[in-house]
Formats: sequence, structure tokens, C-alpha cells
Amino acid sequence: MIKNIVFDMGNVLLRFDTDLFLDRVGVSGEDRALLKREIYQSLEWARMDRGSLTDEEATKLMCRRLPQRLHETADLLVAHWDRPIIEIPGMYELVEELKSMGYGLFLLSNASYRQHEYWPRVPVSRFFDGTLISADVKLVKPQPEIYHLFFRTYGLKAEECFFIDDATNNIEGAFYVGMPGAVFHGDALEMRYKLNEAGVPVSVK
Repeated sequence: MIKNIVFDMGNVLLRFDTDLFLDRVGVSGEDRALLKREIYQSLEWARMDRGSLTDEEATKLMCRRLPQRLHETADLLVAHWDRPIIEIPGMYELVEELKSMGYGLFLLSNASYRQHEYWPRVPVSRFFDGTLISADVKLVKPQPEIYHLFFRTYGLKAEECFFIDDATNNIEGAFYVGMPGAVFHGDALEMRYKLNEAGVPVSVK
């Protein structure tokens, strides 16, 4: 029986859209392509998630590959992409309903150390019983070790948890260690149906 719902963060609870962030800082053309590649598609971004670089250290390394005129913009794209935070439609209501039904709610996310700064500003954060962030533990999804550490940290059983993530490989990794789940495609109503199928009787509206 499912007793706990485990959520990913980006593109599940809040919008993480690199094109949106690039629009916000007003870059286009070659500069836009350069920034997207050297920031969001960089090794440093992945290392931030693993906790082997801080956001500040990563930005300095990224800027070595960028012209001086883009350094300030690069800092904005790394350190201020979350201003403002944009929620995924319908997910606040789903999380609130799950909490009211007595389910344990947890966050398991690949994110940098700075997650602790902006997570309290995510409206749904008030409902959560615990979080485990990749940078803090030097492990990333879909490594089996991060799921096992999550279960040990909160004293949970894999088969009593249901995992929601927008990345197929992260859901497959959860299945590999015995935790059922479903891929989130941006549609809260679709996820309500998937939860129903798993035996979690949320309303379908």
C-alpha cells in the first residue's frame, strides 16, 4: 500500500525552462546559443547537481569560456533563474490534497546547494515532510545509491512510496530499487489518474 508520495522538483513542482530564463535576460542569436551551451548544457551544471562545485565555483569556470560582456548575464542565469518561481499548474492543489489525506510527502531532487535558498519560496514546500538534495549527498538520480539513502534517511520502504519525476530514467531507476512511480508530462490531471491507478484515491477533477 502506498503511504508516501515522493516528488522531483524541476518541471514537476516548479518550472525549469532554460529558454524562459534566456528570454528573461534578453539574449538572442549567437549569444543565446552560446549561453545555453556553456551554462545549462555544461559539465559544470552537472557537477553543481552532484555537489562537486558550488554555484559560484561553477559560474567562474563557465565564464572562462564566455566573453567578458556576458559574465553578468551568466551569473543571472545561474544564481537567479528562480526569480520569480513559476509553479506547475495544478500541482499545488494535488500536493495539498495528498497532505490532507495523510500521505507522507517528500522531495528527491537533483539540484545544487543553492536549492536550500529558494525551496522555502516554492509555495508547496510548506506541505513537505522531508527533502533529499543530490548536492548534499554527492549522489544523483538515477544512481541506485541515492534512492537507498533516501529510504534510510526517512525510514521508508520502497514499495510504500510512489515517485513522480519528469525524467524517464529517474523513474526507471526508482523501479530498479523497488519504488513504483510515474513519469510526469506536465499535466496534473493525468498524474491524478496515474495515482488512482496506483491505489492513491485523489480526486479526478
